[in-house]
Amino acid sequence: MRKLKNEELGRLQVTEFKDAPKTPVVLVLDNVRSLHNVGSVFRSADAFRVEKIYLCGITATPPHKDIRKTALGATESVAWAYAGETISLIDTLRKTHQVWAVEQTEGSVSLEGFQPDAGKPYAFVLGHEVKGVAQEVIDKCQGVVEIPQLGTKHSLNISVAAGVILWDFWVKTAGKTISGE
Repeated sequence: MRKLKNEELGRLQVTEFKDAPKTPVVLVLDNVRSLHNVGSVFRSADAFRVEKIYLCGITATPPHKDIRKTALGATESVAWAYAGETISLIDTLRKTHQVWAVEQTEGSVSLEGFQPDAGKPYAFVLGHEVKGVAQEVIDKCQGVVEIPQLGTKHSLNISVAAGVILWDFWVKTAGKTISGE
């Protein structure tokens, strides 16, 4: 096997990305404090061609050198907006999207059992690195999905959680639509 060169990967240019069909999902970052996490989420969002990222509360916004460090240009391709208050945003998103928190709660749906409706747009809310998704935000969501964890730690880094959720969603629904299968 030979490792492919970047020019052999057939990646979209930023202008092509903006016009390309998107995976019907948005990410909502609820008071995420780490700029490196924000940048990493942008990169995963680019990889799965998400519709948009909403940066809420204390979550930093581009341009910023620490976001740029991990985003590697994805802040230019992925649509994003800032919302001061997550709850108001959730109320708005619920009109057009199924809104699910990514958290550990009573009654959460384990990721392997989560079956999103193909063709319906979803919004996934990811929370603060220590406090998680705020309870009042969870209360506004239509459901909670939990990523199974078998080790000693009780949480994943939010950028890792975003990647896991996007991969799972893409495999179960959008990948077939986006890739033309």
